[in-house]
Amino acid sequence: MGQRILIVDDSPELAESLQLYLSRQGFEVDVAHDGAEGRALIDRREADLILLDVNLPDESGFDIARDIRRVSAVPIIMLTGRKDEVDRIVGLDLGADDYVAKPFSAGELAARIRAVLRRAEAVGAPSRDDAHEKRNAWFGGWQMDMARRRLLSPEGREIRLTAGEFDLLLALIKHPLQVRTREQLLASTGENTAEAFDRAIDTRITRLRNKIEPDPKSPTFIKTERGVGYVFSYKVDWR
Repeated sequence: MGQRILIVDDSPELAESLQLYLSRQGFEVDVAHDGAEGRALIDRREADLILLDVNLPDESGFDIARDIRRVSAVPIIMLTGRKDEVDRIVGLDLGADDYVAKPFSAGELAARIRAVLRRAEAVGAPSRDDAHEKRNAWFGGWQMDMARRRLLSPEGREIRLTAGEFDLLLALIKHPLQVRTREQLLASTGENTAEAFDRAIDTRITRLRNKIEPDPKSPTFIKTERGVGYVFSYKVDWR
């Protein structure tokens, strides 16, 4: 059985055409046309990825994304008819893994879906060439479980990260005490640099700080190197 995609979009024509196309690509596809129907499907059937329209007739897709992120790290791709950068930043800030402006081709969307799913599913055997990913990482009492792609707090509580957040944190801790540029971080997280923009990294850094820093406004782990990028300023123990 293929991976399950949930489409939440109020355009019947768009939703049905995407459902047909993605089904032909091997996905199982559910469709909802408003927020209430989407929430019901989310509660009833587990999805591997959610395509979520920003402008729904009964509520904002941003509100749904915010509520999903409180309980789940399921990948989310936001869909919108607007091309404002502000909307993209809001979507990423809420935990979306990607953001696609309409109109778009079904082929491009399918490629983005596969890219996001690959990042979310990178839980299998680590690369033989990467000794880091064969072990777990420890810093300041925190643990990154590489096999399960989980982040555990010093108290042993799991902190939910999106696929993009986990990849970004991993890209930072692989080079502790070294400044990493935004371009390097984008490349390390598998982003399409032709489409990505610096603010996407800044937004994810902010989300990571809110999750791991005792005081996000005065970070201990992830520090800003003004005009250059970011540095993970804590020793990392791999074991």
